[in-house]
Amino acid sequence: MKMGNQTVVSDFLLLGLPIRPDQQDLFYTLFLAMYVTTVLGNLLILVLICLDPHLHTPMYLFLSNLSFSDLCFSSVTMPKLLQDMQSHIPSISYAGCLTQMYFFLLFADLESFLLVAMAYDRYVAICFPLHYTAIMSPRLCLSLLVLSWVLTICVSLLHTVLMARLSFCADNVIPHFFCDMSALLKLACSDIQINEMVIFILGGLVIIVPFLLIFSSYARIVSSILKVRSARVIHKAFSTCGSHLSVVSLFYGTIIGLYLCPSSNNSTVKETVMAVMYTVVTPMLNPFIYSLRNQDIKGALRRVFSKWTISFFFNQ
Repeated sequence: MKMGNQTVVSDFLLLGLPIRPDQQDLFYTLFLAMYVTTVLGNLLILVLICLDPHLHTPMYLFLSNLSFSDLCFSSVTMPKLLQDMQSHIPSISYAGCLTQMYFFLLFADLESFLLVAMAYDRYVAICFPLHYTAIMSPRLCLSLLVLSWVLTICVSLLHTVLMARLSFCADNVIPHFFCDMSALLKLACSDIQINEMVIFILGGLVIIVPFLLIFSSYARIVSSILKVRSARVIHKAFSTCGSHLSVVSLFYGTIIGLYLCPSSNNSTVKETVMAVMYTVVTPMLNPFIYSLRNQDIKGALRRVFSKWTISFFFNQ
């Protein structure tokens, strides 16, 4: 439908991943395995935290929300990607595209705030162990969670409303595997200055500030650990902090490079690979980094499994 020199776009075509046709089945299997691993890993953590009373602590309250966020974050893009890899016409409706963008931003921003809450929790636990219970009260934990959800819902809704006001030209091809905000802005015919300004301002709130707070927390943790004379404690703490920071750096580094510091030299292939790192790889790694290497989680897994085994034999 024409309106002057513009076209009302009813759907978009997603180009997907830059994969050769002969490699399509291989990458389909790979991404399917990664998505199943992400779903099972995060579901396992959610179930264990719900069933084991020993894990009803502030740290695991935040972790359960992170697992839920990772599960949803991956599910926003991966099922559509897998479907499109088997489809000859990988299209998505205009409304579906905006919906996908909204939930993508929602769970990406939520993960950012949850990582801050978890870093603060570890900072209090290590630097102020005697005051941990008083500081990390149920009221504070609930307030941090509610604030995280409210902020992310508002930020995501604002970006989506601003995107919905734009007009799009006849070119409806998105060189990506999901409805990425920056890719959509490149297709817009109308003025995008307000969108870019909001991205820059809110990007500082949602990405830069949490990133600095996390590194500040871990810097204080490292400073406190170095005062301990036990080599075993220092090695264990640095191992944990290092693995956490590696995932944080992967998540924030790719997002900052893509959205806040975009380079004109960035090719579509490079941007797509960077997007895969934080949309696919990070949600899959988080259960292993934050939980499955954790002794509390392993203990909870043994207790729950033993309880189910005993119940099964008694019911025979």
